[in-house]
Amino acid sequence: MGADIPRLIPSSVLHFLFLALISTAAISHAAVPAARTFKYVNQGDFGEYLVEYAADYRPLDLYTFPFTLCFYNTTPNAFTLGLRMGHHRSESIMRWVWDANRGRPVKENATLTFGRDGNLALADADGTVVWQTGTANKGVVGLNLLQNGNIVLYDKKGKYVWQSFDHPTDTLLVGQTLRYTGPTKITSRISPEDGSEGPYSFGMVEGSGSLVMYYKSKNFPTPVLYYKSDDLGDGKGSLAHLTLAAEPETEGSTAYEVRFGFDMNGSPSFGTYIMTRPKYNATYSMLRVESDGNLRIYTYDENVDWGAWGVTLTQFDRDEGRASECSLPKRCGSLGVCEDNQCVACPTPKGLLGWSKSCAPPVLPPCGQAGAKGISYYKVVGVEHFLSGYSTQGDGPTKLADCKDKCNKDCKCVGFFYREESSRCLLVPELDTLTKVDNTSHIAYIKIPK
Repeated sequence: MGADIPRLIPSSVLHFLFLALISTAAISHAAVPAARTFKYVNQGDFGEYLVEYAADYRPLDLYTFPFTLCFYNTTPNAFTLGLRMGHHRSESIMRWVWDANRGRPVKENATLTFGRDGNLALADADGTVVWQTGTANKGVVGLNLLQNGNIVLYDKKGKYVWQSFDHPTDTLLVGQTLRYTGPTKITSRISPEDGSEGPYSFGMVEGSGSLVMYYKSKNFPTPVLYYKSDDLGDGKGSLAHLTLAAEPETEGSTAYEVRFGFDMNGSPSFGTYIMTRPKYNATYSMLRVESDGNLRIYTYDENVDWGAWGVTLTQFDRDEGRASECSLPKRCGSLGVCEDNQCVACPTPKGLLGWSKSCAPPVLPPCGQAGAKGISYYKVVGVEHFLSGYSTQGDGPTKLADCKDKCNKDCKCVGFFYREESSRCLLVPELDTLTKVDNTSHIAYIKIPK
């Protein structure tokens, strides 16, 4: 048909492409000054002061009172790059408030490098990169550890390209925010000795105006709710931002409020949710999900020589007005009756015996081998499963025989909870803590082999 006719590119498109090229070139040429780069090697003597989890540690030359970046370990030759809060001059234990390489420990002679390209990277002794900020050639010109404990990488305009506050582990510091579009939760450690991600979490949930806590187990298909606060704001919309704050109760007051500032999606509501009121400066406070599923606020008082850390809130506590410790899924281990915050009994086919850590559910035959004829149940009167508090009270109305039949046919069902007055049926794949209640029509049926 003839030669192709060249098409003219509109001047507006050419202008856009030109600006994009200029912007890309500017970022690629931005570099960290050589004097601001560093490389730390995990080697040498350990620190001599008290730190949390009875850890060994090596402090790095990155510190801002009361925060210090360190290599630390709770088991030999398995180190975490973590942020420590506290100061040796108080002679009090110092606490770990953030981990970089959570669940991916490094060995002796691992390196932490901040290069000219603006990337902060942790490499094991063999050179394998186990954690990094991913900020190479993105305009970073410097790194700073702020007074609130936020580690930031910034560009030449001072804008944060990366910040540790966007990557929380088990702790929130004052000024740190959970976001609907960003980090929505903090998650516990497995144990004091194991810093890997544990089963408990605290934070926001989509479509809700509540603060929630979840328990995650291989036995449940999804994390299950074990705590829920009252709705924040006017009860409309869902949480958009939730920021931990600590300020004087009134201007000039020595008593402080540790609280959440929040705003909502789909609603003009914003405000504060007071968590606790320490009687001293609470600027250096932190909120943590513990490895046992509890939620605590710790406040650091820099003006005392001993006992600088105070527990200023325990969410599941024995104080009146707080949630009961019996609401914690594993308060009484894999099976136990909890009453008045105490583990009081071990349910067995022979009745309630004294509770101990060795109390455990019956061992069931492999799925499908026993069949319904090889299964029986024993009763525990006047108890509820921890799921009954916030998650569900079961299905119904359902006849007791039908409830039992459902559990018989479900290999994952280790027992069921039945409410006689409402005929509600709750099948559970895990028993854990059973809470004692006054209502004797609330009965647990625990599956055993015949």
